[in-house]
Amino acid sequence: MSLETAIIRFAGFMVLLSVALTYWLHPNFMWFTVFIGANLFQSSFTGFCPAATVLQKFGFQSSSNCSDK
Repeated sequence: MSLETAIIRFAGFMVLLSVALTYWLHPNFMWFTVFIGANLFQSSFTGFCPAATVLQKFGFQSSSNCSDK
């Protein structure tokens, strides 16, 4: 699995997890969803993604020809 696919899957999982936590545990978990969305938004402008850094340490490789952006 490529790094890009792993990031998309991880982000989707985290959003679903945060919504489930909001629904079943406490409404303040909605801030977790907001944090995830804000992180994705800033990453689209800056190219910096903390999840990508962590996933690369677990051995995921980028499928693009470009190195880290």
